[in-house]
Amino acid sequence: MVDTHLYAAFLVAAFALCVTPGPDMMFIVAVGGRGGPAAGVMAAAGVASAMLVHTVAAALGLSALFTALPVLYYVLRWLGAAYLLYLAVKAFRDRSVVGEESVRSGSGMRRAFWQGAVTNLLNPKVILFNVAFLPQFVDPSLGHVPGQFLLLGVTIVVMGFLWDGTVGLLSGRLSLVLRRSRRVARALNVFTGTVFTGLAVRLAVTSPK
Repeated sequence: MVDTHLYAAFLVAAFALCVTPGPDMMFIVAVGGRGGPAAGVMAAAGVASAMLVHTVAAALGLSALFTALPVLYYVLRWLGAAYLLYLAVKAFRDRSVVGEESVRSGSGMRRAFWQGAVTNLLNPKVILFNVAFLPQFVDPSLGHVPGQFLLLGVTIVVMGFLWDGTVGLLSGRLSLVLRRSRRVARALNVFTGTVFTGLAVRLAVTSPK
């Protein structure tokens, strides 16, 4: 269904993209640092699930709406920035030293998952990335173009989750050691809030090109 040479090139490019630090990775590090290993992994799972939604949208041609209706880009961009600022305020105001225990409950894990998913879904840059990146490795002459999109998308989603999940796990384990000090725990919350604020500003000021 896909050109093997194109797919091999895609694997190399996708791996390079996955291991390069970006907004999603910084978000996962911040969540893991604040909530522990389980929170980091669940945030990575949320991001991966959102990426899968983006992939399906690209396969169905829905992502092309952003080129036809630029206003959608700006609406999502500001919604995403507002959500990240909301998370930043919560982190700055947090005085707890709970760590992993706070995410062992089902509600805590779901919270970490949905934070990762919503943050990624509200980032229009991800949608534009799928529009610009995935078609380079699709060969229309082979047919089944939506299927090719899905295969490429699922591949990068799995690669991304394996890498980001590991990053979230490691950052969470390190945070559990550091959180033995209340002062360090407070510093981690401030760090998390600062990361969320930076991501919000980055999302708000970057242009679609």
